[in-house]
Order: sequence, then structure tokens, then C-alpha cells
Amino acid sequence: MKAETSTLKRAVLSLIAAILVVAAYAVPGSVGPGGAVHAQWSDPQQDVPAYHPLAPRKGEALPPILSGNQLTGPFFREKWQVEVYKEAAEIPEVLYQLPCYCRCDRALGHTSLHSCFEGTHGAICATCAAEGAYAWKMTKLGKTPEQIRAGIERKEYESIDLDALGRS
Repeated sequence: MKAETSTLKRAVLSLIAAILVVAAYAVPGSVGPGGAVHAQWSDPQQDVPAYHPLAPRKGEALPPILSGNQLTGPFFREKWQVEVYKEAAEIPEVLYQLPCYCRCDRALGHTSLHSCFEGTHGAICATCAAEGAYAWKMTKLGKTPEQIRAGIERKEYESIDLDALGRS
């Protein structure tokens, strides 16, 4: 009798867990904390990772991007890793308005590409690094965050050669 009760409990708990997973995938995109757009669990063809649609409010301080002595150690062995962070530090408001297609919004709770450079994630993820370098390059060419976001959505950042960064 005890074994049957235990099996029944496991079956009910498994069913509840399955329902919760299905419900989580059915939640449409929404606007999360700080205005970040969360497109999680939406149509994969229309799925855009989290980003902030507008620049930070006047006077709003963004978390700092790693810089200076923080750009040393095991996460910063390659020149491109340091270069990407230096570039990111020049355009924090732009990065704040861009999605990151490594899906760190889901895995790490990031709210935009800016989040990747607040810690070491941008140094160990080629997607984040290439998107950051692309955003810097396009900003220097006079593109708006909206235009850069559209380019990222078209995967134009894939043309960035990270190994070429930092070579002068």
C-alpha cells in the first residue's frame, strides 16, 4: 500500500511539474524590470532576447562595465577580450538598448547586451563579444541603437573578426 501511495505521489508531482513547464513556455513576451523587453518563450521566428527599447532615463546610472585592472586575469588572456570591454565602456547606453543572441537573458537573467559586460561573461562568450564590437563599430559609423539592433537581428555581428581586434 505504501509503495502504491509513493508511486501515486511521484506521478502527481511529475504531472504538476510538466504542467508548470508547459505553462512557462506558453507565457508571451512581456516588459520586465527597468523596461527590458522579455521575448522569452514566444514564437521562435519572432523571438528577440531581452533589451531596453529606450535609452536609460536621464540621471539613471547603469551598472559599471568592467575596466582598468578588472580586465586582467584568466578571463582576459586575449587582446580582443580587453579591446571589446574598452569599446563597450565607450557606448554603455547603446549596449543597454540591444539584445544578446547568446540567450543570456534566459540563462543568466541579463536584461540587455550591457549586462554581459558588467561581469566577465562578455569575455568568455564570442556572441556577446562580437555583438559588442559590432555595436561599437556601428556607433562610430553614426548608426542609431535601433539600426544597430536591426543589424544584430540580421546576424551582421557574425562578420566581426574577434582575433583582429586589439591588433594595431
